[in-house]
Amino acid sequence: MDDHRAIAAVLGDYFKGLYTGDTALLRTVFHPAAALFATRDGQPYHKGLDAYLDGVALRASPASLGEPDRMQVLAIDVTHDIATARVHVPALGFDYVNYLSLVRWHGRWMIVNKVFTDVPTEG
Repeated sequence: MDDHRAIAAVLGDYFKGLYTGDTALLRTVFHPAAALFATRDGQPYHKGLDAYLDGVALRASPASLGEPDRMQVLAIDVTHDIATARVHVPALGFDYVNYLSLVRWHGRWMIVNKVFTDVPTEG
């Protein structure tokens, strides 16, 4: 499987985990030491993986709320054993854009860093 397809498969599991609230699945796509950063409501946001997954577990999932699954890959860029992915994650009343850093770790691609923002919709 080429790198782009392997990364797309990781991102598919990422989307599925986010959409359904499946924290066990999400744990498989992130490195255990992954870090997540953003600015939310004008405040800096930083969490490690466990704290992030705790939050996912406590919230209603987009699937349980009947939201359509519109998450999509916008771009993937690979250089040897590192990659970035830009993805669109409209969910829970937000219009998120995520930049994900991935590494090939012990032979498989994993997300090591997530930075994200809510993009205001025009109109």
